[in-house]
Amino acid sequence: MVTFKLLKIAPSGNARIGVVNTAHGIINTPVFMPVGTQGAVKSVPHSFLTTMDYEIILGNTFHLYLRPGHEIIEKSGGLHRFINWNRPMLTDSGGYQVYSLRGIRKITEKGVNFQSPVDGSKHFFSPERAIDIQKSIGADIIMAFDECTPYPCDYDYAKKSMHMTHRWLERCISHFDLNNGPHDYYQTMAPIVQGSVFKDLRIESAKYISDAGCEINAIGGLSVGEPAPMMYEMTETVCDHLPVKKARYLMGVGTPQNILECIDRGIDMFDCVLPTRNARHGHLYTDKGLINIKNAKWKNDFSPIDINSISELSRTHSKSYLRHLFSVHEAYGYEIASVHNLSFYRWLINKARAAIENDTFSIWKNEMIQKLNNRL
Repeated sequence: MVTFKLLKIAPSGNARIGVVNTAHGIINTPVFMPVGTQGAVKSVPHSFLTTMDYEIILGNTFHLYLRPGHEIIEKSGGLHRFINWNRPMLTDSGGYQVYSLRGIRKITEKGVNFQSPVDGSKHFFSPERAIDIQKSIGADIIMAFDECTPYPCDYDYAKKSMHMTHRWLERCISHFDLNNGPHDYYQTMAPIVQGSVFKDLRIESAKYISDAGCEINAIGGLSVGEPAPMMYEMTETVCDHLPVKKARYLMGVGTPQNILECIDRGIDMFDCVLPTRNARHGHLYTDKGLINIKNAKWKNDFSPIDINSISELSRTHSKSYLRHLFSVHEAYGYEIASVHNLSFYRWLINKARAAIENDTFSIWKNEMIQKLNNRL
C-alpha cells in the first residue's frame, strides 16, 4: 500500500516533515516533483535526476494518452519500464489539460468531450475513463478526475463545478475499487479540493475530500492567475480542514517563494513546470536571487554559473559560456540551465527540510525569500 507517515510539525507555523511509502520507493516530504509531461523532464536526462536524488517525477495522463497511447505504455509494462525510471511516479488525471482546451471541449455531468490539439480527433474522458487510463499507465499515485475552474470565475459557477467534482470523485472511488489494474504493484488515488478563491467553498470541499479517507489529498484550482496572497490564503484555509496525518499535495505550484510560503502553511508535495520552462528562457534561480543569463552583463563574466550549486554543470561552466549557448540557440545551454534550476529546487527543499528538523524554518524562510526576490 501507499502510506504517509507524519514525522514532525514545526513549532511555529505548520511546516511538516513526513515520508510517503510506495511500491517503487519512499518519498521524503516536503518534496518538489519535476514534471515529465511526455514521459521525460524537458532537457534533463534521467541520470541527472537520480544524481540530484529526485525521488519522484510526474507524467501527464492527457498527453501520454494522446501519444504514444496508454495501450503501448501498458504493453511495455507500465510507465516506469517504458521510460526506465525505477522510482515513484505520479500522474495527473487530465482535468487541468481539459480545462485549458477552452473552445474545443464540452463539459457535462457524464464527463468531457474534447478534440485533440494534436490532430483534431475527438475523445471523451469520464471519471471512470480517467481512472482506467491511469491504471493502465501505472503510476504509483494517480489523481481523481476533476474540473479546474478558471480565475476569475463567479461564485455560482465555482459552487456548481465543485459539487460536480465531488460527484465525479464518488465515481472515481467506486471505479478505482473494482480492480487492482494490470500491474503487479499497488496504486493509490488522491482526490482534489476545488472551490476557486471562495473560502466557504474551499472549506466545504476540504471536508468532503477528507471524508473520502485517502492517504493523499490534493488541492487544485490554484496558481491559475490569482494573486499570490490569495493563493496562500486559500492554501492555509484548506490545510486547516484537511486531516493532519494525511499527505497534502498542492498542484501546479510554483516559484521558490510560493513553495516556501506553502510549506509554512502545511503542504507536503509540489509540482510545477516553472524550473525547466524558465530555464529555457534563461532565468536561473540561485540562493542570492534570479539571473537572466541572456543579459549583456554576463558576456564577460567567466565565473561559475553558481559555485554553490549541487549541479556540477553549474560549478564548472561560466556565465559567459552559458550566455553564448543561449545566444546561438544551442541545445546544451537549455540542458545546463534546466539541470541548474532543478538542482536549485532540490537544494531548496533539502534546506527547508533541515530547517524544519532544526526548528529554524520560520526564520530561515523569511531570510531566504528576501534573497530570492533579488534580481542579479
